[in-house]
Amino acid sequence: MAHSEPLPRTVRLLLLARVVNQLGAFSLPFLTALISTDHGASLTTAGLVGAAFGLATIPSRLAGGRLADRLGRRTTIMLGLCGCAVAQLAIAAATSLAGAAAAAVLLGLAFELYEPPSQALIGESVPQRQRVRAFSLLSAALAAGAAGAGLLAALLGRWDLRWLFVADAATCLTCALLIRLALPHDRPAPPGPDRDRPAVRPLRDRALLSILATGTLYALLHQQTVMTLPLALARQGLPAADAGLLFTATAATTVLAQPLVRLPWTNRLRTPVALALAHLLLAAGITGYALAHSLPALLASAVVWGLGDLLVIGRVYALVTDLAPPGGTGRYLAAFGTSWGVAATLAPLLGTQLLDRTGTTALWSTTAALFLLLAGLHLRVTPEPPRLGDDRDIRDVHGDTEPTRHRTPDPA
Repeated sequence: MAHSEPLPRTVRLLLLARVVNQLGAFSLPFLTALISTDHGASLTTAGLVGAAFGLATIPSRLAGGRLADRLGRRTTIMLGLCGCAVAQLAIAAATSLAGAAAAAVLLGLAFELYEPPSQALIGESVPQRQRVRAFSLLSAALAAGAAGAGLLAALLGRWDLRWLFVADAATCLTCALLIRLALPHDRPAPPGPDRDRPAVRPLRDRALLSILATGTLYALLHQQTVMTLPLALARQGLPAADAGLLFTATAATTVLAQPLVRLPWTNRLRTPVALALAHLLLAAGITGYALAHSLPALLASAVVWGLGDLLVIGRVYALVTDLAPPGGTGRYLAAFGTSWGVAATLAPLLGTQLLDRTGTTALWSTTAALFLLLAGLHLRVTPEPPRLGDDRDIRDVHGDTEPTRHRTPDPA
């Protein structure tokens, strides 16, 4: 059966490297705290620095996709990881607000470089029938690393917030070394136009634009929930630190529920139906946050939220990979990934304003209603993936050959 086939060695090594990298990805939530406490900035100024970081991730993601398709996957991943390490060390060493803000923007410009090549490498290394599983495992790997990151943050953060960025830089460099040693050499595409390949213009693809629109709203709601959950708990008279337990429960669900992705009935679901179901689960989890008044009830809601997240990530990244033309996987994934940059820029502003003006019940009710809207939109506008052959859709990620794609063109 397709679901029992082992993943290629390249994919397994990349997943391992991303776990190592994610173990250090605990510094960003403390960026505004560092700016305000160590440099004496107001909360407004600290928030603007955070928004500047988020805005810088958008060109970073687009550059990562172009570099991945031009320079190669491994080279771009290593470039991004090393750039993040340099920027994080600069934040830790900054002696002024201006220096810290400049380093934060530099971090944003490097932060997303390695995402498109990582995702492209995974999507291109497996046949179409395994892509949902492979991307779901990437989500699980990141969740597992994030769970460990929370524990490390609790230890190092009590000492000095700057050490969080030093530790994050160390994991970036370790991950870059693993990528350098484990992945095969790149064979980037030769320079100059290739007349045998169509021009890659992701933002002219109507199918991708529909996924980008729904994906941006999903990312905004996701980021808004993560950023406002501690504040909402405090307003309900619960410890804000309980948000860490809820995040851990969501991450654990993403890891432990991986067998659900391989069940025959989930594999048979059409992509729009699977994504609609995922957003119904997300709406149910958020509704639980609105109604729950005890930690056990909140944990149950976090588990439901985790199940929804699990179904979204695997399906949507597999769909974007399937839609990409030969030689354009990195740029398609990069274009779609800008949704997270938009979310990182807007979520801190919109979420806090909504919570401050309307309260927790209205915040969660509005978020749940928008997830329900997304469920309906997926049934109406999300395209089906193009049908490909069983093995011809395993693309050569090193530039030797390109298989023939069988995609039905968009109607005029």
